[in-house]
Amino acid sequence: MKRLLLSLGLFGMASGNAMAAPSGQANTSAIVMFLIFIAGTMVITWWAARRTRTTSDFYTAGGGLTGFQNGLAIAGDYLSAASFLGIAGMVYVSGFDGMIYAIGFMFGWPVVMFLIAERLRNLGRYNFADVTSFRLSQNPMRILAASASLLIIALYLIAQMVGAGKLIVLLFGLDYNVAVVIVGSLMMIYVTFGGMTATTWVQIIKAVLMLVGATLMTVLVLAAFYWDVDAMLAAAVETHPTGHAILEPGAAVSSNPLNVLSLGIALAFGTAGLPHILMRFFTVADAKEARKSVIYASSFIGYFYLLTFIIGFGAIALLVKHPEYFQTGPDGSFNMLTNLIGGTNMVAVHLANAVGGNLLLGFLAAVTFATIVAVVAGLALAGAAAISHDLYANVIAKGRATEKDQMRISRISTVVLGVLAILLGIIFENQNVAFMVGLAFAIAASANFPVLVLSIAWRGCTTRGATIGGFLGLVTATVWVVLSSTVWVDVFGFAEPITPFPNPGILSIPLAFFSIWLFSTLDNSARATQEREAFEALTVRSQTGIGAASASAH
Repeated sequence: MKRLLLSLGLFGMASGNAMAAPSGQANTSAIVMFLIFIAGTMVITWWAARRTRTTSDFYTAGGGLTGFQNGLAIAGDYLSAASFLGIAGMVYVSGFDGMIYAIGFMFGWPVVMFLIAERLRNLGRYNFADVTSFRLSQNPMRILAASASLLIIALYLIAQMVGAGKLIVLLFGLDYNVAVVIVGSLMMIYVTFGGMTATTWVQIIKAVLMLVGATLMTVLVLAAFYWDVDAMLAAAVETHPTGHAILEPGAAVSSNPLNVLSLGIALAFGTAGLPHILMRFFTVADAKEARKSVIYASSFIGYFYLLTFIIGFGAIALLVKHPEYFQTGPDGSFNMLTNLIGGTNMVAVHLANAVGGNLLLGFLAAVTFATIVAVVAGLALAGAAAISHDLYANVIAKGRATEKDQMRISRISTVVLGVLAILLGIIFENQNVAFMVGLAFAIAASANFPVLVLSIAWRGCTTRGATIGGFLGLVTATVWVVLSSTVWVDVFGFAEPITPFPNPGILSIPLAFFSIWLFSTLDNSARATQEREAFEALTVRSQTGIGAASASAH
């Protein structure tokens, strides 16, 4: 195992150096820090592989993390490429409107805190499908959970792979497709061999580095304006093509208020339906530590989003002073919004170079790469759990699968998901990563969140209602996204979208809740009666933790 991991790591390093040199675009400090990170995470993976012996180790790291450790890991998992690259790019392009995503991403955490976290830990073992099937029928609930989870993971993977590919192209001068293959391959190594233990520590290290890096960049941006935020905003207004409009709610709000409301609802409730985030609450010992995890995670995440405001507006004011970051015309002119090398997803990376030189660029590039790999690993783990634990172990094998069988299927699933991630990253190369994550939130809020909340909070919820309502939310959100400009026009090439705006939450989320209520109320079957009677046992378990899965000893 150790020789295999080290060989793969050294091969990746050698390939990186070999392929970066001919382009003439490689940044030496970025390459050095990039390779140090890969080497360090390979060591972590080797260490974790020795500790990963059971399905509990693979999915939940034995359930023995502290609230602080898990809070950092959640922040590392949640602060994805959309947070660092996408939101900074959106603020750079549209000013205040770009912060809508940051506010929405943050708003979801009180929902998780007060409705989900403790009950999730008390009722489940590996993932949230364990919770929804606690008193409802196993097969329909796990099929629904796996279907929604895999679609959410696919959308989320697009954002991460696109961000990673663009970053490596910018720093190493590699072909975009080659860059995406490298990221997908590293993710498969981390998860296949190290499971949740390796993924957790990669996420913790990445969170610390990301918070430190963003703080340092914010300090340097403010120092460039002598610590005067007003001066920075004035410079941004003077520089940006839209002028004062960047400080006001603009086209994103006024052009279609329904789309903004739809986005806000999805971001607010989507966090509580993201499979890779919900899975992290099973890595702590008890409900108390789960609650601490949310407090720590929301604190770290909130602090980081405050920094993105400075980073985005600082980029507007400072990057135009560096024409070398743009594709210029024969006369040296450029459009700051459309000619940035690497696209607007690379705003934060260019800003690091502008305020801190090659050393900060190398550090931020390594942090951003760590961000993407950590999130992709978490997504792959959640996808592997959906396939192995939900579909294979409980639906196909009907609970008769051995731990060895589950581990084998999990690792095969990880490889399949890695290949899928690579293909999706290539297909959706030119999408804004924050927007793609917003669509994933919409699916999570439409399919997972209504079923999860009503199954644990409403006595009347039945399998029939949850299945119909959950699938209606899932299908409605998915079809809406496919028929929107994001896929129908940008990917399929049609002239006009069929749906009026891209975000489906304003229709799909209420539809899911209403359908679950309606079909549960109309369900008078014997099975429904048993499920309503089982609500008392669920309530006692969810509130007290009596009978909850315990942490593994190592």
